[in-house]
Parts: sequence; C-alpha cells; structure tokens
Amino acid sequence: MSAEAADAQPNDAGEWSAEAANDPGGEGQSAERILNQDEIDSLLGFGLGEDDAAGRTGVRAIINSALVSYERLPMLEIVFDRLVRLMTTSLRNFTSDNVEVSLDQISSIRFGDYLNSIPLPAIIAVFRAEQLDNFGLVTVDSNLIYSVVDVLLGGRRGSVSTRVEGRPYTTIERMLVTRMIEVVLSDAKQAFAPLTEVDFKLDRIETNPRFAAIARPPNAAIVVKLRIDMEDRGGRLELLLPYATLEPIRKMLLQQFMGEKFGRDNIWEGHLASELWNTKLEVRAVLDELTQPLHKMLNLKVGDTMMLDASPDSAVKLMCGQVELSSGRVGRLGHSLAVRVEKPISPASQHAVMKLGGGR
Repeated sequence: MSAEAADAQPNDAGEWSAEAANDPGGEGQSAERILNQDEIDSLLGFGLGEDDAAGRTGVRAIINSALVSYERLPMLEIVFDRLVRLMTTSLRNFTSDNVEVSLDQISSIRFGDYLNSIPLPAIIAVFRAEQLDNFGLVTVDSNLIYSVVDVLLGGRRGSVSTRVEGRPYTTIERMLVTRMIEVVLSDAKQAFAPLTEVDFKLDRIETNPRFAAIARPPNAAIVVKLRIDMEDRGGRLELLLPYATLEPIRKMLLQQFMGEKFGRDNIWEGHLASELWNTKLEVRAVLDELTQPLHKMLNLKVGDTMMLDASPDSAVKLMCGQVELSSGRVGRLGHSLAVRVEKPISPASQHAVMKLGGGR
C-alpha cells in the first residue's frame, strides 16, 4: 500500500462518521438515543393533562389492572338505570322544576385516587348501608349545590347564581343539599329493592375529603357519575360504593337479568314436598342389641336360645337404617304386632333420614 492511500484512510473514516451522524435515514438510527420527557411520560403512563386515558397506558395500566371491572357485575347497570328513572321523578317533585337526570359513566377506581380527584369545594355525604354493614359516599359538586339552593329558594330562571368561591357553605346551603341527598338515598333503596332489601341511612356531611375516608386507599370501589340538569342550571352528583359494601350481594349482582333464579324454585319445592310424602321408608323395631363372638354366631343351630337384656315391658327403638327415629311399646293390633310411638321424631333425626335418602 502506498503512503498516499494510507493517509487517505483516516480522512475517509472521519467523513463517513460525519455523514452517518448527519443522515437521519441511514445506519445512524441503530445507535442508542435518549428518550425525551414526553416519551418517558407515555411509557410510565403519566400525562401532563387531566385526561383519564393517561392512566390506561404504560406502567400505570399494569398497576391498575388489578382493579375489578364493574362489567363483571352486570346487574349493577340495571340497578343504576332504575336509579336514574326514580331520581328524575323524585327530584322533579322535590324542586317543582323540570329536572333531567342522566347517567354519564360507571367506572372502577381505587378509593384513594377518588378522594384525590374530588373537585373542591364540594359536599360529601357519608351514608351507611344497614343490611350490608358498610358505607358509601355521595359527592355533590359546587355547581349542583348552588343550583339546588337557587331553585329551592325561588331563584329566577335564566339568571346566573352568585358564587363566592373560597368560603365555606352556609347552614342553609348544607341543609338544603342534605334534603336532596336524603331523596337520592331513598331512591337508591327502591333501586336495589328487586335484588335485596337495603336501607341507606345518612351518617354525616363532610366538606373535606380526608374526613370522608370509609375504606383504605388501595381498595377498589365503583363510581357512578350522574348529571342533573334543571333547564339552564345543574351539576354533577357522584355515588361511590366500595366493593366491600357490595360483597354480601355479589351473587345477586352476577345475574344476567332481573329475576334470574339461583337455586330457589317454588315449583320444584312443591314437587319435592309431594314426592317426599309418598316416599316409602323401611322402619325396624329393635328390641335389643347383643354383641357376640363371630365363631359363636357361626355355630348357632335350630333351637338355640339367646338371652336379650329386655323385658316384655321394655321400650323398643324405631330405626331407619342407622338412625334412631323414636321409641315405643310393643303390643298387638288385631292379628298383627304393633308398636305404639311414645315420643315425637326429633328434627335432627328427620335431617339425618333425608341425608340418608339423598345418599341412596
């Protein structure tokens, strides 16, 4: 190789490196590159906006995948749809105005995330589900609070209500909203009535989400977002039920349609009862039981006598299989031997006989 060619090689290598770095479509794409902040946020599932879809991608989607979807409880949609229809009628009677209630969304969320997402100021009502032995939340946003107060106190339609942000709600405002929440809880009781009887009792009213904690932050809950419109006024009302509250009636919520049977059938019960009355059972009257060696029993002959520890007046046991039903006295009725029952059949014996019959 000549000296001129050797001197040209380093220069050519430097030019190739510069061209590769400046060429975005060349082989330079295979080199490592640093992710920008937007790509990192997308990977982790954190967005700068308040879009709910930000938490459905990346690492946050994997973390939140442990939440149970409300779609696994199909009866909830029917219950909440019934609640919307009941609330429309009840709030019209309550406000004497044209009220429209619509169901915006049913979603699953962690309880701690929900408390952090409540827009303040707001009124949070803690209620107790008596038969389910747990609690729930009703959240009324500021727009709906001022609209209800304006309607109930005779405000004119079309007028914009005066709102002083940053001040606590007055006693009159709290009382009027409390009356509306009691109407909503009464409608919720009627909505759950086809499934089970449950009474929703208002426990307390809070304005600070920290004091409305009814479950641990990681616990899953169902949030129902309702939109209440009163012509040119309105706002949002949210109903939260932890999954722990719905657990006692989970089997009922798994129904695909209202009235689906899960084991109790009146027709089958009547048929089973009629067949049981016609069932024939073999009942034995046992005078006494005697334990003897096997060789002695094998050597028995005609005419041998075995002495029993029973007298003619001794009570005999009435047996069905290995179950003792009752006891009585031996006698004669016409040309047949008979047993007069002297004590009733115990419920435990009846249950044991039914199990014995079911096993056969």
